[in-house]
Amino acid sequence: AVIDYDTLDHPGPELARAAIESPLENPLIQSTQDPHISIATFAGGCFWGMELAFQRVPGVVYTTVGYTQGREEYPTYGQVSVEATGHTEAVCVYYNASECTYEDLLDLFFERVNPLTVNGQGRDYGKQYRTGVYYHTPEQENIARARFEHEQRTKYPNKAIATELKASLAF
Repeated sequence: AVIDYDTLDHPGPELARAAIESPLENPLIQSTQDPHISIATFAGGCFWGMELAFQRVPGVVYTTVGYTQGREEYPTYGQVSVEATGHTEAVCVYYNASECTYEDLLDLFFERVNPLTVNGQGRDYGKQYRTGVYYHTPEQENIARARFEHEQRTKYPNKAIATELKASLAF
């Protein structure tokens, strides 16, 4: 069956268009329909718990779960779950930056994950459950790099942080 993405609630159509038009890149920086809404992507193990946590943050207007950072254009659950695509389970967060900052989202992320754990969180293990902060803009990259440095210096001075910090690819 063919899905008519334009019949989905916002921001479904713009996420679908971005994935179809640039399946291995992520051109989205902000909502195309609501330019005051910014976009962030996080991977924190199984995406369901992370999504619920982000939904509870004042200023977050929309979340969705899916796969990112892989090499397959249209990954299926079966492919991702056997680590065949390089994807990780992630949460795409639409947020109003005048109500919720990127720093607020990073606070939640680091409260919810153990950034030292390689390829997993909690009881979920495998590359598809690795943690990551995937920035959409140079500003997000700078903020996230500073936060990673702070975490390393203040909480984990003698341990390696396993959480990825990379540019966001297609979601």
